[in-house]
Amino acid sequence: MQAWDVIVIGAGAAGLMCAAEAGKRGRRVLVLDHGKRIGRKILMSGGGRCNFTNYYTEPAAYLCDNPHFVKSALARYTQWDFIALVEKHGIAYHEKTLGQLFCDDSAQNIVDMLVAECDAAGVTIRLRAEVLNVEPMGEGFAVTTAGEPYRCQSLVVATGGLSMPKIGASPFGYRLAEQFGLKVLPTRAGLVPFTLQPEDKQTLEGLSGVSLPVVAKSECGTRFAENLLFTHRGVSGPAVLQISSYWQPGQRVCFELLAEGSLSGAVAESPNQELKTWLARYLPKRLVDALLARGELVSKPLKQYTHKELAAIEQRLAAWPLQPGGTEGYRTAEVTLGGVDTNELSSKTMEAKKVPNLYFIGEVMDVTGWLGGYNFQWAWSSGWVCGQVV
Repeated sequence: MQAWDVIVIGAGAAGLMCAAEAGKRGRRVLVLDHGKRIGRKILMSGGGRCNFTNYYTEPAAYLCDNPHFVKSALARYTQWDFIALVEKHGIAYHEKTLGQLFCDDSAQNIVDMLVAECDAAGVTIRLRAEVLNVEPMGEGFAVTTAGEPYRCQSLVVATGGLSMPKIGASPFGYRLAEQFGLKVLPTRAGLVPFTLQPEDKQTLEGLSGVSLPVVAKSECGTRFAENLLFTHRGVSGPAVLQISSYWQPGQRVCFELLAEGSLSGAVAESPNQELKTWLARYLPKRLVDALLARGELVSKPLKQYTHKELAAIEQRLAAWPLQPGGTEGYRTAEVTLGGVDTNELSSKTMEAKKVPNLYFIGEVMDVTGWLGGYNFQWAWSSGWVCGQVV
């Protein structure tokens, strides 16, 4: 049975960061992953360019049952620390929008950087090494794979969530937490497109490909100003992905298609213009036609509307309601909400309070960031703080 100081299960963003940091401290580190490629989610992210962090990372951008949990790790290893690492490796990058940083070339640059950091720290990475069993052994753990058994002093679980099953996502980390008596909060898909109710699908599916800037609003009061995209399955785009993390089944989402007050001045300016003609100056014509076909609007010359009717139209366009039928689920979700309860873990080290030398980092725990590099930053931050102590 091979002995290691640290075994990290999962060769993704958090796992590789943790392994490299532990290795720098002289620890003998083994990374095990059941897949055949390192950093599969990194490679897929950002359209293959990896949105690796965000200039505006702050605790408020994270959903967690314990909102204070993320503060320590994010303060100790910041977006600026990761940017410095990227620059040290000579990786060219750019800001796209809203502080989102992407590689100029390829997400492979980030994977290569992490592997280089692990190599320099003497970390061993073994792929196609599915973990079959984990048991306590003395003050550490026995880890059995299909290939051979190992033992370690510290065990780090960096197995991610359930999103994107086609790249190997599994509930392994949740099952392991429960095996050791840790609470796991219910999971659901986050940063995910919505599907539509049958009656809405019938009248809106013709809008597939239409995109426009909106403000998406959840019933809990959360708002995101981003783009809405109609698809043949429902609605997507950054506005929908962001608000989906705050949505519960049965709730409505409202979209501000036009700011309230926009229509009032139009009557004096163009009294003889038809409503649909005026709206087509600000909204995609196909959307205007769909709203008319659905009976949500009636078009006539602007001067023929009463003040009350204009106010009702304005209100409708400022908070256009949509009740999703559901989401597309883990198949297309970027993240998993819920997971290992952070109240079971130390916010400074990521160690399980009830199980010495057992650690959970990254997406496997109940921490979910906004769209735009926030989840990668959580992987770097949680992996880094864990790597300082394992």
